[in-house]
Amino acid sequence: MAQATFSVRMDENLKQQFDSLCADFGMTASTAINVFARAVVRERKIPFEISSPKSGVTREQAMRAFLALRSQAKKDFPQGMSLDEINEEIRKARYGEGDAE
Repeated sequence: MAQATFSVRMDENLKQQFDSLCADFGMTASTAINVFARAVVRERKIPFEISSPKSGVTREQAMRAFLALRSQAKKDFPQGMSLDEINEEIRKARYGEGDAE
């Protein structure tokens, strides 16, 4: 099978720690990355959970806030906006652009 080069940038200290741990496992960093890539392809997912720190907002609180916003939108939302215009407003709000209120 043909080989390809895969270059990754990472913090120097992290690389040293990774190299050391891989050596403890009896493999090189390159072998470890290949093991990871094979697992991703085989399982068709990242083989571990990736998450962010909890925001302190529960799902129930978020749903209540969403339902309140939806109720308010039914009362105040300008009629006649297209789906594209609505999606553009959502995009602006999500990324802090424009005059989203």
